[in-house]
Amino acid sequence: MSASPQSGPSYPSAPLILASGSAIRRDIMSGAGLDFEVIVKPVDEAAIKTAMLSEGARPREIADALAEAKALRVSRALMMEGRSGLVIGADQVMVMDDVLFDKPVSVEAARDRLKAMRGERHELVGSVVVARDGTPVWRHVSETRLWMRDFSDAFLEDYLSREGDLVTKSVGAYRFEGPGAQLFTKVEGDFFSILGLSLLPLLQYLRDCGAVAT
Repeated sequence: MSASPQSGPSYPSAPLILASGSAIRRDIMSGAGLDFEVIVKPVDEAAIKTAMLSEGARPREIADALAEAKALRVSRALMMEGRSGLVIGADQVMVMDDVLFDKPVSVEAARDRLKAMRGERHELVGSVVVARDGTPVWRHVSETRLWMRDFSDAFLEDYLSREGDLVTKSVGAYRFEGPGAQLFTKVEGDFFSILGLSLLPLLQYLRDCGAVAT
């Protein structure tokens, strides 16, 4: 799901702000040659998830609400400072057997998570929302499907030893751009969306609104 900016306003001089502390999202944007600033303002993600789950919200709605909350929080903070810009918020949730998962809280929790996931399929649902002057101006929701192979306990222990606390940094307990790729037999979906930022639709929006060169 995305909103087309073709007939929308143009922002040729608007600075780009990434409202995320995620290292991989920073790397994705830097790798694409974008000039941007990182500003992170905390939002109560747990409260948002709990409230939306109690209302029967779908995973895509939750991911979208979280991304929007992050973008708006920073965008409104900029307004208070008399500043403006295109603020990029992003979030991702994992779903397996209709259950929504959070990041594992420890390596031990990651071990249990990966044992439950091996040989099974799960989905990653991500959203990117761009806000300007306290208002969302564009959004994109992605869904990817991943099949984890039936790896051995020995492989799992070696993987955890190599990755250490890094397994607690992602909801699936893996870095798909790194050793985590060895956990899978098949994926369906965009590579960047799996990493947590749907880069190609975002770049198209930034070109369409004049924020980057066409």
